[in-house]
Amino acid sequence: MARARSRPARPSRTARASAGGAGRLTHFDRKGKARMVEVGEKPETDRMAVARGFVAVSAATARRIAGGRVEKGDVLGIARTAGLMALKRTSELIPLCHPVRVTGADLVLDVVSRGRTPGVRIRAEVRGRDRTGFEMEALTAVSAAALTVYDMVKSIERGARITDVELVEKRGGKSGTWRR
Repeated sequence: MARARSRPARPSRTARASAGGAGRLTHFDRKGKARMVEVGEKPETDRMAVARGFVAVSAATARRIAGGRVEKGDVLGIARTAGLMALKRTSELIPLCHPVRVTGADLVLDVVSRGRTPGVRIRAEVRGRDRTGFEMEALTAVSAAALTVYDMVKSIERGARITDVELVEKRGGKSGTWRR
């Protein structure tokens, strides 16, 4: 039996658009191969990104988290630490992501009742001065914190769900300010 040759998927026409084209996916070269974007000529500017996410749990689990009564320990504190540790290693986790100079970060986790859905709300703000943005660092911080909450409650909460991980704001660079 003949073995099929593995060939990388060819990027869409938009991804192959010429330099500077609208909608161009910058992580592909002209031949459609993945590449790290060149940022050396970009000016260093103050930049900031905010991401958020949510871990939905039952009301009983939310009360246990808020009261510090989860057997594995301080869910919010450990998740905050995990998120901060992860954001510093983003370029090691995301293959085409540049290492950036983070000068500050805030990661806030709150137990809430969002509508009728209780859970843990997570918000990360990452700041620094560099040639490229901090979106991936903010998203990585939220994701790692959410995964940590999930890991710490999975033995008591079979229905835990990570939802709504998204970038909500970014500032700096050529694009100025963007908000969801």
